[in-house]
Amino acid sequence: MKRRGMLKVFGALVMAGWTVSFPAAAQPPAARPTVGAIRWDAWHGPASNVGLTVEKTLAPARWHYRLPFFGKVTGENAVEARGDTQEIMDREIEYAHAAGLDYWAFVIYPEDNALSGGLRLYLSSAHKDKVRFCLNLQGGWEGGGGAAAWQGKVRRYLALFREKSYLTVLDGRPLVYLYSVDDLVGPGRFETWEEARAAFDRLRAATLETGLKTPYIVAQGWSPDALAKQAETLGLDALGAYASSAGAKAAPYADLAAHTERWWDAFAAPGRDTVPLATAGWDMRPRVETPVPWVKGGDIEQYYGAPAPKELAAHVGKALQWCRDHPDTARAQTVLVYAWNEFDEGGWLCPTLKEGTARLDALKEVLRPDAAHR
Repeated sequence: MKRRGMLKVFGALVMAGWTVSFPAAAQPPAARPTVGAIRWDAWHGPASNVGLTVEKTLAPARWHYRLPFFGKVTGENAVEARGDTQEIMDREIEYAHAAGLDYWAFVIYPEDNALSGGLRLYLSSAHKDKVRFCLNLQGGWEGGGGAAAWQGKVRRYLALFREKSYLTVLDGRPLVYLYSVDDLVGPGRFETWEEARAAFDRLRAATLETGLKTPYIVAQGWSPDALAKQAETLGLDALGAYASSAGAKAAPYADLAAHTERWWDAFAAPGRDTVPLATAGWDMRPRVETPVPWVKGGDIEQYYGAPAPKELAAHVGKALQWCRDHPDTARAQTVLVYAWNEFDEGGWLCPTLKEGTARLDALKEVLRPDAAHR
């Protein structure tokens, strides 16, 4: 039927009292919450004692399955795990991007510390726009030197906030995580909690003075109620966690995932802003067998089994759904995964020599379902 004839029919129907409805325009799907993963960049061998120590923890043959894709087995009980090159960083970016990971939260150390090498390589990468980044501060390092050292840290963080690939939430606020909040105050650090609060007030004010929006700072800890008090004292914005464990012995990953999922509601009540943690595991047995100087004690029987790739991906999917279901609490609409590369502590997404990209392939089904089925 020609257009003029169609209009006549339409007019006749309306005059006769008929109602005509049209299908609603298709609405674009709501943007999914962003997903990040923690980076702890100790995998640099002789660049520091830490780098050599973590190679020793993974040296026994039974732990070789954890070696990252850039690792090498050099003997029955000897390995190298050295990823401190631009080529390897660029490959990591490509792996993360292909899976749909949105950002890395770099554990922050002083600029001249070897553990800052990963961030330097990321910032110098021609591909950094594919995976964004943010800071994961540590209380001990941030408190170190007290108020006298704080201004230098503020200058460093402002420069990082201005990077085009820095991740922001809530319409432009730089996302910042803060772990081990307890360690901010003490000998050689901030003298009081009031001094620590003044330092973070200064960071917020300096960020605004540069024309940026105030940072959205997430306190990370193990006890929701204790963490809430610390966050209030410091004027922080939300609660979250770096890692999770209920202290179970030889338990399946499903138990760890369930414990972590219960945490989401515990951290959120009553009405607190929360960034839910998703966990890729917790198994510190390599560090218990071969002690590291920064961890005291440990129980060789206290660990969780490794996740099956689809099991891990399903857990991350639940975290995304929790964000969607709790928009007033998960205001930042982001999920943080422990971790990208905590190989000897038991949590990783990064490809390994044994498993390849299996974990990232499964995660892609959740984060980039359309791309996963092309």
